[in-house]
Formats: sequence, structure tokens, C-alpha cells
Amino acid sequence: MYRRGANSSNLSLYFNVHLVSDSTGETLNAVMRAAAAQFDRVQPLEHNYYLVRSAKQLMRVINEVKSAPGVVWYTIADEQLRATLEHECRAAGIPTLAVLDPAVHMLSRHLGISATEKVAGQHSLTQEYFDRIEAIDFALRHDDGQNTAGLSTADVVLVGVSRTSKTPTCVYLANRGVRAGNIPLVPGVPPPPILNEMTRPMIVGLKISAERLIQIRRQRLLSLKEDANTSYAEEDAVKEEVTQANRLFQRNKWVVIDVSRRSVEETAAAILNKLNERRGH
Repeated sequence: MYRRGANSSNLSLYFNVHLVSDSTGETLNAVMRAAAAQFDRVQPLEHNYYLVRSAKQLMRVINEVKSAPGVVWYTIADEQLRATLEHECRAAGIPTLAVLDPAVHMLSRHLGISATEKVAGQHSLTQEYFDRIEAIDFALRHDDGQNTAGLSTADVVLVGVSRTSKTPTCVYLANRGVRAGNIPLVPGVPPPPILNEMTRPMIVGLKISAERLIQIRRQRLLSLKEDANTSYAEEDAVKEEVTQANRLFQRNKWVVIDVSRRSVEETAAAILNKLNERRGH
């Protein structure tokens, strides 16, 4: 279905995509959005069905799918449920994709063993799972300069001026099992002394261009309906703030990552690469 954007003469293509999972749907969402991003002016209309593990639940999903035809992507381990979904969609002329099947089949051929039909296998209560939960708790307890004494046990400490995505980056890293905390750089306030005392954590300076930072801060002030004509977003003040931060990073010889045009995911990936290099991986 095509719709014309309010501020554009270009037509956008909207389509229904039904994401059906017997788990949390994280894999489906990530793959679908990555695939849709490869097409210009395409907007998926997501219909999410999570923790679908019974025939009764599945039939409700199938009825929803038939009422809004599109495509169906799924991650379901149970063979009977998979067969029912495939049969009903095929009869209705609705294409389906078992998202994990190509990856699982390739591994099965390579390893010479069959895969198990394990529901939500990636969410098993293993030590890795508990490490991830502990890392998330650590990120929340050491966010925005809180509990700085505890940062000595971190894997990564992020340092940067306001609006450099320190908090979401820490949470993303925590989901990868990395213990991360962050310290904000505030104009006129010296950084906490612990930054010069820590030896275990990798300290990362988040660099950003003044132009990009001004843009982000002004948008933030507008969203809060506050006056944009403050030193927080004033050009000369922001340039000085950025300059002082860059000098601090250089003086301490910290790892520096430019986040001016990076998403949180890209910033976290760059940090993970640096951390692996440091660990000799």
C-alpha cells in the first residue's frame, strides 16, 4: 500500500509484517529492521506476537494475519506449530519466512549434528545469562556519575559531555555482558579524581562535533518546550565545552570514539572491538 508523506512528494510503501515468535521476538525485530532499512521509502507496519507456544495462541495469530495480509516472519521451534502456520499462510497466499532456519541448517551441516527443538534457547539460565543481568544492574547503579568508587571494577567507563548517549551505550554494552559505567563532563566542574586512579577499566572518551551537539541539544530543549537560547545549546559555549573535553581525552591518552554520526549500536560495537584488542582477543 502506498501513501504520500505530509512533507514530501515521494510515495512511501507501507506493508504489513507479522513477527511471530515462541520467545521474546528480539531476533525477529533486529533482522526485520535491518532488512527493511535496505529499501528506500519503505515503512513496515509491525504486528508482533511473542511467546506463542500453543495451538490456541497460534490460531489467534493466524486470524490476525489473515485480517491484515502481508508477510509473516517467524521463529518457532515446535514442528507442529510451524507446520500449522505454514499451511494456513500458504492457503491464504501469504508468504512466510523461518528467519533462523538458514543459519541453523548451515551450522548443522558444518558441525555434522542436528539442532534441538529448544524454545528460547538463547535465554537459558546459564552463567552467561546471569552475568548479563549483573552487568545491567551495574550500568544502572553507575549511571551519570553515581557511585564512582565502584567504577574501579568496571570493564569500561565512558566519559563525555551531556547528550553523547553515554547511558544507552552502557545499557547496550551490559546486554553483551560488559560492566560499563559513565561519568558526565560538566562545564566548570573538574572530573572526579578516580579517573586518574583506575587501572582495570578501559576509559573511553566520547567525542562529538560542536555542530552536531548543538543540533542534538536544541532538539532536546524543543522537545522539553524550554528556551533554546541558553549556554547549554549556545554555539560558543558548546564549542568551548567540546574543546575542553577533547583536551582531557588527549591529555589522559584515553581511547576516543567519535559519536557525531554514530548510532548507539555502532558506538558499542566500536567499544567492543577496542575492548577485545585490549584483552588480546
